Amino acid sequence: MDSQRPFLYITLLFLGFLMWTTWKQDHAPAPPTPVQVTQTTNQNSAVPTATDTTTASPNTALPTASNVAAGQLIRVRTDVLDLQISTRGGDVVTADLPTYPVSLDQKDKPVRILDLTNRGYVAQSGLVHGAVQGQDVSQLAPSHTAEYKFEKTDYVLENGQNELIVPLTWTGSNGVVVTKAYRFQRGHFEVEVNHLVKNNSPTTWSALQYSQLQHGPAVTNRNLLTSGVQAYEGGAYYLDDKYTKLQYTNIKDLAAGTAKANGGWIAMLQHYFVGAWVPDQTQENYYYGNEFNENGTVFYRLGVKGPLLNVAAGGEGVFTSKLWVGPKLQDDLEKVAKGLDLTVDYGIFAVVSKPIFAVMKWIHGVVGNWGWTIILLTIFIKLLFFWPSAASYRSMAKMKAVAPRLKEITERFASDPQAKQKAMMDLYKKEKINPLGGCLPILIQIPVFMGLYWVLLESVELRQAPWILWYKDLSIKDPFYVLPLIMGATMFLQQKLNPPPADPMQQKIFQFLPVIFTVMFLFFPAGLVLYWVVNNALSIAQQWVINKKLLGHV
Repeated sequence: MDSQRPFLYITLLFLGFLMWTTWKQDHAPAPPTPVQVTQTTNQNSAVPTATDTTTASPNTALPTASNVAAGQLIRVRTDVLDLQISTRGGDVVTADLPTYPVSLDQKDKPVRILDLTNRGYVAQSGLVHGAVQGQDVSQLAPSHTAEYKFEKTDYVLENGQNELIVPLTWTGSNGVVVTKAYRFQRGHFEVEVNHLVKNNSPTTWSALQYSQLQHGPAVTNRNLLTSGVQAYEGGAYYLDDKYTKLQYTNIKDLAAGTAKANGGWIAMLQHYFVGAWVPDQTQENYYYGNEFNENGTVFYRLGVKGPLLNVAAGGEGVFTSKLWVGPKLQDDLEKVAKGLDLTVDYGIFAVVSKPIFAVMKWIHGVVGNWGWTIILLTIFIKLLFFWPSAASYRSMAKMKAVAPRLKEITERFASDPQAKQKAMMDLYKKEKINPLGGCLPILIQIPVFMGLYWVLLESVELRQAPWILWYKDLSIKDPFYVLPLIMGATMFLQQKLNPPPADPMQQKIFQFLPVIFTVMFLFFPAGLVLYWVVNNALSIAQQWVINKKLLGHV
């Protein structure tokens, strides 16, 4: 039995995974050319109709107009948000994040999430009257196609002010007055949206609230973030403790009335950022998706609607929902709604990534620098697995000590594989060597490595995070490739401390592995390579001490 073969298999398996992710990215369908949404008004758009139910609304029809014609724009600025709200529908048609620049080279240009003009990406919401099917209800409740009146076109959260209310008013032909009020709070990316109803009609008025995210043609960012794996972009929803992702082209598969639950939410995800509607979590909500073509442009909608609310003549009522438009801040998202933190999509490595991020966040709270945080995390992980690793390194040291005898056995039984294997096993038994013991360090490193990989890829906290010198952003590759070269050197040195494979072919493969990994790591996030370098350095020190102790030399 060749003791180095498990090393080779594990390493090649890991390398194969990295190559597969790169191939998957390179062979993905070419993205469509970005389409600028033409701002036109669809005068013949269908108007809302409803069933005569008074409790729930799985089949209530909603407006189909895309509302790409923005009415008068109202600008709202807080310390963390810069929005534009259209008076047509009261929809949020642009959303900039002043505290998140698009790049370190463009610090004055904020990230834009909602974007009507270039992506047709808007947050829509409205009410649908619960009239008899087929009745014209466009003047009985304000949908996202309704025209609102407004007080002013510019709102600013002033210094010392913690809350800002932006009201829009609609009056129906039946005398019903609806005030759509946006409530902003200092330091919050969560916006409360209320439809306040005053029923001035002589009869009971009923309606439901719906909230939806509309997105134009899907355009994939082809700038490789790391080795080829790209963060997910598309729709997502959460029902009955289950998180489900929907590619844009699959959003239409979420048929109206088929998905319902108490609470839940819907979202559109992009790298590091998310737009999400969170309905009233105490009521039963219905979820839907659709796709339509308007003026040659494809639009995708993902939405949620609630039950009918009856407001007595002369009475008042309120519909409440929340809009999150901002970064994927896990702690804040978790407070807004159950499961909303899952939009930080660590995939199958979440079981590893979440604890890693929790530890990193605690360390960062002490040292205040993500680079030193990664280094301290690596030391912590090394200490956590010190004794299992030490046992493995002792096994490898013993393997190195008996390497000449293994070579002699290989030469003596070159024509008899069975006898060679028996002689090797007898030697292992006599010297109390576990030939598979050396695999443990690699087995430990791989899940930790992949967990940290997704933390760096998905955690907005590490976006544009500096370390020292020219390392201004640990989430992108090293601009001068210093860390990857150091990593390759440490990997080569590690090989020299371990016993060489008996098989000449395996020896050649192992000699090339540092070169192969160095090339791969050239495009990895600098923070990830930093982890690997520190881990290798600690492993070399540990192996050197054990070799010195057991062999008397290195």
